[in-house]
Amino acid sequence: MDWNNFVDDMNGQLRELGKTIPETTKGFGVLTKAAKEGGVLDIKNKEFVALGIAIAMRCEPCIGFHVKALHKAGGTREELSDVLGMAIQMGGGPSLMYAAKTLAAWDELTGE
Repeated sequence: MDWNNFVDDMNGQLRELGKTIPETTKGFGVLTKAAKEGGVLDIKNKEFVALGIAIAMRCEPCIGFHVKALHKAGGTREELSDVLGMAIQMGGGPSLMYAAKTLAAWDELTGE
């Protein structure tokens, strides 16, 4: 999978959805901003949580978006690997498969 193109395509689809249901997508944006900016956890830890949930829910676009956000927030491949271990422990075989996809996404999207 070409993760960069995949994420870019999903962004295009989300823009189109935003034209169709602008109030809903705007509301989701407000919720996202509030979740990221509020509370005691820093953005990097919040992105680790989001990525763990994305793996458990098997949401490939979510994995791409949160890998990019995690890298931007200063996350490392080593930290990611630790989170992947916990995601596998919690989700078993399906999470093992999506953890492998997530590591591939990290390598491609971060250039590491």
